[in-house]
Amino acid sequence: MNERPTGMHAQRTGEAAVQGYAQDGAGAVERARDLAADAAERIGGAVDRAAAASGVVAAQMVGRLRNNAELVAERGSTIVANEVVEKIAGIAAREVPGVYDLGGDVARIFSAVKERVGFDDDSDQGVSVRLEGDTAAIRVTLVLEYGFVVHSVTEMVRAKVIGSVENLLGLEVTAVDIVVDDIHVPDNGPVGDDEARAAGYQV
Repeated sequence: MNERPTGMHAQRTGEAAVQGYAQDGAGAVERARDLAADAAERIGGAVDRAAAASGVVAAQMVGRLRNNAELVAERGSTIVANEVVEKIAGIAAREVPGVYDLGGDVARIFSAVKERVGFDDDSDQGVSVRLEGDTAAIRVTLVLEYGFVVHSVTEMVRAKVIGSVENLLGLEVTAVDIVVDDIHVPDNGPVGDDEARAAGYQV
């Protein structure tokens, strides 16, 4: 037999229910705060990473804009942009026998894409320049033809680049660092026939 709750009992039951709801509400609020804090932390991390990445890009752009040579004359000064030095150095390097191409793998892929879309000016491909005042430090990445002596070709490239940049621009070249990235072997070249190639060698 069910008894109807007395007034005191009903009051206590109601208070217990209210207290339970309050605890549940407090727990929900606490969980919501935790979720909000976690979301804020993740967003903050993403913002920090984005800021860092944009800072790197901005620094590179500023560095490139500032990477100019200045030639002071009696009645003014001449500013030479690094792109000019890169193009002259690239043209000079390509003129050396034994140089098949300039640039690493990625640079050559982009060059092939540009050539397909009709923009094939890659004279500065594989060349980077650091300018300071009237001095230039140059780095050239080469692909050489198979059969040429690496040391001979790189020394010729170095001399040709120094001569071209110094004579045409009036800059002092402090260094020309050369990276040999690859060797080009013609399609009909001696690949895979080691025995035939070694037949003429004498020990």
